[in-house]
Amino acid sequence: MRGRPSALYDAPGPRARRRNVLYTVAFLLALAAVIWWVGLSLADKNQLEWAKWEPFFTDARTWTTYILPGLKNTVIAAALAMAIALPLGALLGIGRLSEHAWVRGAAGTVVEFFRAIPVLILMLFANAAYAEFTDISPETRPLYAVVTGLFLYNASVLAEVVRAGILSLPSGQTDAAKAIGMRKGQTMTHVLLPQSVTAMLPALVSQLVVIVKDTALGGALLNFSELLASVRPMSANYGANTIASFTVVAVVFVALNFALTSFASWLERRLRRAKKSTGAVVRVDAVEELATPGEHAGPEELRADDRK
Repeated sequence: MRGRPSALYDAPGPRARRRNVLYTVAFLLALAAVIWWVGLSLADKNQLEWAKWEPFFTDARTWTTYILPGLKNTVIAAALAMAIALPLGALLGIGRLSEHAWVRGAAGTVVEFFRAIPVLILMLFANAAYAEFTDISPETRPLYAVVTGLFLYNASVLAEVVRAGILSLPSGQTDAAKAIGMRKGQTMTHVLLPQSVTAMLPALVSQLVVIVKDTALGGALLNFSELLASVRPMSANYGANTIASFTVVAVVFVALNFALTSFASWLERRLRRAKKSTGAVVRVDAVEELATPGEHAGPEELRADDRK
């Protein structure tokens, strides 16, 4: 006997369920075999020895000298890029929806240009431009280059997110705002943007996570001392524990991005609750007075109401 059908597909029958169980078991066995093979290879190369992992648990210098300074630079670069990319992306996204052709064309050109260039090329170009045309010191120049490349690329991506979020709203929202006499700017800032933020939030958070991870590109080619760049000196000073260093850095990246997505999830729930709880509360007697305005009014009051 077949299972209950769904609106999109038929529920699997007994044979299909058995096949799914077999596929799942086969996949888990294959995954276990891969993990076993990787662990065996690491053990053969002495990468799983406690001596290579011990510094992260017993020596505070691995954190105070390498990991925490790198994490600090990663957070600074990502925060600066976010602070610039979010408002710039919002302006470019709104500009692409402008009724003026020159505004729409200029915003579209900027968005398409910087979205088509890899972020690493933007960082390298910015680093060369700062070295050629500014007096920024070589020590701080990689930070400027990383932030510049990140906000130029991600602002163009966020502009498309903002534009898609606004276009996803029903056209009746704009019509209602026009009906009560709101101007274009008021409609955008008071009606469209507040309602589209909740819909845009998952895509915005995904792009913010990309910003955090892309800071590692600056450490790879610009000698920016971010979190991933701390692996090389750690591995050199603690007995070539490259696997252990990469593992710890990966865990820190996961924790940082998890904190960011958790905050965004909390903010999204709060915004949704705020939308559900908004609205004026009217007393019952006030509703009755509004429903029967002339029930207890005299002739003079009725004539005054008619004149109004």
